[in-house]
Amino acid sequence: MERKLKLTVAYDGSRYHGFQRQANAVTIQEVLEEQLAKIFGHRLKLNGAARTDSGVHAYNQVITFNTEGKIPVGKVPLAAKSALPDDIVVTRAEEVSCDFHARYSARSKIYLYQIYVSKLPDPFRRNYAWHLPKMPDVAAMHKAAQRIVGEHDFSSFRASGGHLINPVRTILATGCHQDAEKIEFIFHGTGFLYHMVRNLVGTLVDVGWGRLTDSDFAAILAGRDRSLAGITAPPQGLYLKEVFY
Repeated sequence: MERKLKLTVAYDGSRYHGFQRQANAVTIQEVLEEQLAKIFGHRLKLNGAARTDSGVHAYNQVITFNTEGKIPVGKVPLAAKSALPDDIVVTRAEEVSCDFHARYSARSKIYLYQIYVSKLPDPFRRNYAWHLPKMPDVAAMHKAAQRIVGEHDFSSFRASGGHLINPVRTILATGCHQDAEKIEFIFHGTGFLYHMVRNLVGTLVDVGWGRLTDSDFAAILAGRDRSLAGITAPPQGLYLKEVFY
């Protein structure tokens, strides 16, 4: 009898070309489909909640797939451990209804972005945070970030040359906090455009360094023009934190 399973997966994206399967590069989806097939006994076609980019990490990515495999759902995480590489871990497994979809059933997602500040880069953090040589004004970044809460057209923060999809998104909460040399941004929204979080972080850092004012950031958001905003922050600082259903 066919079942639909929902797995929660954590991964270090450093050596993968993103989540979504590609023709000529190793991805998280490819590894999951090929390795999980060994424990379920047939080929799998899975769906993910978010298409994280090359080098981006996840605490709680969600995948769904149909299976006729007989393995009890409670034993899936440990069975997956034997098949998957050490940088991809299935942390939870559950059976869901046939109409549940990892991506389309999601109500909202939380992304984190991490920065560390030091005069010299730390080789042990190079794959997990964006290095900045000086401390930006965290309070200024936090204040500017509140501008995006609510429903807005995020054309200024979409990827250049991105797909022509509706740029209106709703952000439920956001913020920027400092703990010693570590800075963490949080973005909780119902949906995100390609590179949206990284483009927001790159522009907010310009606010933190005094290159832009709070009013400038508001004008960039209202301007709906990607050329007005800052750089795209590097991928290694980005984490898919949580998906809500």
